Amino acid sequence: MGAYILRRILLMIPTLFGIMALAFIVVQFAPGGPVEQIIASLNNQGGNDRLGSGGGDVQGSNFDAAGDVSSKYRGAQGLDPEFIKKLEKQFGFDKPPLERFGMMLWNYIRLDFGDSYFRDIPVLKLILEKMPVSISLGIWITILSYLISIPLGIRKAVKDGSTFDVWTSGVVIVGYAIPSFLFGILLMVLFAGGSYWDWFPLRGIVSDNWSELSWPNKIIDYFWHMTLPLTALVLSAFATSTLLTKNSFLEEIRKQYVVTARAKGLSERKVLYGHVFRNAMLIVIAGFPGAFISAFFTGALLIENIFSLDGLGLLGFKSVLTRDYPVVFANLYITSLLGMAIGLLSDLTYTWVDPRIDFERRDV
Repeated sequence: MGAYILRRILLMIPTLFGIMALAFIVVQFAPGGPVEQIIASLNNQGGNDRLGSGGGDVQGSNFDAAGDVSSKYRGAQGLDPEFIKKLEKQFGFDKPPLERFGMMLWNYIRLDFGDSYFRDIPVLKLILEKMPVSISLGIWITILSYLISIPLGIRKAVKDGSTFDVWTSGVVIVGYAIPSFLFGILLMVLFAGGSYWDWFPLRGIVSDNWSELSWPNKIIDYFWHMTLPLTALVLSAFATSTLLTKNSFLEEIRKQYVVTARAKGLSERKVLYGHVFRNAMLIVIAGFPGAFISAFFTGALLIENIFSLDGLGLLGFKSVLTRDYPVVFANLYITSLLGMAIGLLSDLTYTWVDPRIDFERRDV
């Protein structure tokens, strides 16, 4: 197993390199970089001395070159080329792309992600501040979806072909087919003051006066804000694990050892939970890390933006819009590395649940 783990870790290096290289190449051809963002902001101001009206992230940024904007701006004639060069140097765009890519990789290996272009804060600190929101979403989605899907999947397997199985399969298929963000929008319209009821808050993970609340009220306020986002995600997340649980139990129930156990006079409950459960739940339990990382990424990308939850997804979305490349690349680097680590952990979970599985006898 040690050799397999080492091979997987070594395989992460070229995989991560390829992800970062592809993203870097795409960025080189993407219009509207940070320099262009500032130039457009200045042109829209019509010669004003400040950078702030172009966007909240631009105002208060830590640019040395922005200190003498008023002296460099020439109204309709555009910006002084020397000023533009100072901006490019400030962002590091005065260097060739290969040199910039090499410097970025060297810094990322040392976990040095630099500072945000438009915020006076280190990128790593910014990501760590937003990560708890995304992690809490991923944890709750995974737990809730498993609490629903495992009992439901077992029941569907036992009642295979019955009316209960048919109707619940329809619900599962609908949950699987409709994306979580559509559920989120529907829930907002229905229950967040859209066109019907105003029962839940529209944005944020806690209320503005959360720090002033007592601990019981803090917990209530937290779950009050999380109800709609979690509902939207769980409705989509439980579908796959439910079908997986059902199919795993059906496969085990039809095996010879189950027939033998029943022939010995064991009760159906004893057969189901004493013999079938451990073998059938192998693939479900082993998929727990993968389910978490999937829920983590899905929640970060979609639901955080819909419900304005201040996590990694909302941070990444805003960073792409403002072309805050240090935040974009650092977010991609960390999430990619985390995803590959969770993938390895998922494989190791298989061997922990069932020691008969040996990945060293298989190709990576």
